[in-house]
Amino acid sequence: MKAITIIQPWATLIALGEKRFETRSWATKHRGPLAIHAGKKIDKDACEEPKIKAALARHGYTADNLPTGAVVAVSDLKECFKIRRDVLGGVIALESDTRKTHFSTLDKELAFGWFGSGRSAWETTNVQLLPEPIPAKGQQGLWNWEGVQL
Repeated sequence: MKAITIIQPWATLIALGEKRFETRSWATKHRGPLAIHAGKKIDKDACEEPKIKAALARHGYTADNLPTGAVVAVSDLKECFKIRRDVLGGVIALESDTRKTHFSTLDKELAFGWFGSGRSAWETTNVQLLPEPIPAKGQQGLWNWEGVQL
């Protein structure tokens, strides 16, 4: 199964279903099963941002108890969108070869990613939080994980 390493708290936000899009500077052609790996780094400042802090707190998490160095969830990577931001209109457009979607700059999803024009938004679906994090060494880019299969 392909896997992606994501800095905390964003890996846990995906695992909990609070965050649907993982934003990256690069696109991928991969579609299908994707393991969500929590890297060893925790952005403690991000954990104090009100929307992030509230989302984590709903599930009993703080910057002090986030899992690191482990796969925390499995999901499907449904689509990879190109981000187009219309600042004046207050709309973020996500476009792919097969779909287009928009959301308001007021959407909570924007607090959980970097939606700059030209970046990519990876849409995760069917996210399944693992009962216990599975220790694994992460890597940059997409990498192969030999753990649980969907």
